[in-house]
Amino acid sequence: MANLGIHVFEKATSVSTPKVAAVGIPFVVGTAPVHTAEKPAAPNTPVLATSWDEAVEKLGFSYDWEAYSLCEFMYSHFQLFGAQPVIFCNILDPEAMKKDVAAADYDVADHKITLPIEAVAGSIQVKVTEDVEGTPTQRELAADEDYSVFYDRDGTDTYVCIVELLENGSAYSAAKVNIAYTQADPKATTVADVVDGVAQADACLTAVGVVPDLICAPGWSHIAAVAAVMTTKAAAVNGLFKGKAVIDVDSTDSGVTEYYQIPAYKNKNSLVDADQILCWPMVQLGDYRFHLSTQLCGLMAEVDALNGGIPYESPSNKNLKMDACVLADGRPVNLTWEQVNLVAGSWGAVTAVNFMDSGWVAKGNYTACYPGNTDVKDQFIPVSRMFDFIGNTLIRTFWSKLDKPMTTALRDSILQTCNIWLGGLSGGGYLYGARAELLAEENPLANLLDGHITLHVYNAPPVPAQEIDFILEYDVSYMETALSA
Repeated sequence: MANLGIHVFEKATSVSTPKVAAVGIPFVVGTAPVHTAEKPAAPNTPVLATSWDEAVEKLGFSYDWEAYSLCEFMYSHFQLFGAQPVIFCNILDPEAMKKDVAAADYDVADHKITLPIEAVAGSIQVKVTEDVEGTPTQRELAADEDYSVFYDRDGTDTYVCIVELLENGSAYSAAKVNIAYTQADPKATTVADVVDGVAQADACLTAVGVVPDLICAPGWSHIAAVAAVMTTKAAAVNGLFKGKAVIDVDSTDSGVTEYYQIPAYKNKNSLVDADQILCWPMVQLGDYRFHLSTQLCGLMAEVDALNGGIPYESPSNKNLKMDACVLADGRPVNLTWEQVNLVAGSWGAVTAVNFMDSGWVAKGNYTACYPGNTDVKDQFIPVSRMFDFIGNTLIRTFWSKLDKPMTTALRDSILQTCNIWLGGLSGGGYLYGARAELLAEENPLANLLDGHITLHVYNAPPVPAQEIDFILEYDVSYMETALSA
């Protein structure tokens, strides 16, 4: 039967819209006072936070950064750099990592009792001693009727757990109470817990819909076993996506306390990988001490954002939020320019320097593979990150093409989409140039019969301008001209 009339049909566009990979997204493993949070996140699970308030709501906060390392990163990234988002993985499980605190008498001041922040609110038992027919007798108070529990500062930067006797309760005027409780124990976390946390980077895509490209574990990454696992994960998140492990060099007495110890430390701990960015020493802002890896992640996210989410520019020579370089115990580190030039220019580490009226800036363009590996795509931080970015974008963009019939139309669609996107990056100045080709020698018939197609992507990200020379020469002709006038 004829289908009379005029009919319009639509065909899918042959050129796809690239699914550009997100950059400057840290995945941070460590501890947080999650038992103090309003909406506590499950431990050992990726938690996406796009603001300070959201992070505190899910993880809690404390200025005790030795005990709660995620809080250091939270403060730096959101408060100092204004960067977002961050994916946190808290390895402190208050249900398992805890210890009981025996009942003891506490004095009441202004109807309040102060406990350490580690006190878990739901475990607190409060009793008062009353005289019953001449016999001292303890009576247990009821939560939310006789007292409430909350977490707040104690008038300084120290966060504490506060038990407040309620005005309408039965013990409002008590001068002393007896309290027993269970407290979270952040010191119970181990290297194995951190390693398990790093492995959770693979869960980010399904759990929060974002793939991180920076792996960070401040307070832990200086441990060789942790650094090794971070590097392995950065090389293949979900077995597919690439990123960088941002690692701190140990700045305690058992690590590096003098700049010249860095090369031996790198070799001893096998910190020579293109997927590693090494940081030394720590930095300080006022009374707050940060691992340099923490601030460098914030700086990279800031620089990436200013460049439209393209990681083609180095964080080197950009301002950090600091006023001193220090070791882990707070001892100051004062590097000369010559020493900075060795650390950042010869030994493949990132440090900080205050020089030439620039304020404190990060200094160092090299990944940890330098100087052993001088392949331009590996040695420079921005070039290596651009390779990661291009590769991650290609994976995300063409994943939907998998298992389609391998036709010339499919081939042309992939090539055209890829070249249009690469051309845009080149036109924007993010690449010197780039192209995708399908080469016959890389696609033998045996591979094609097996459903295997290979595209060769040529690209050249800009290298950082590390050295600018001026040659001064006395030109005698100027003198001759001047004197002959």
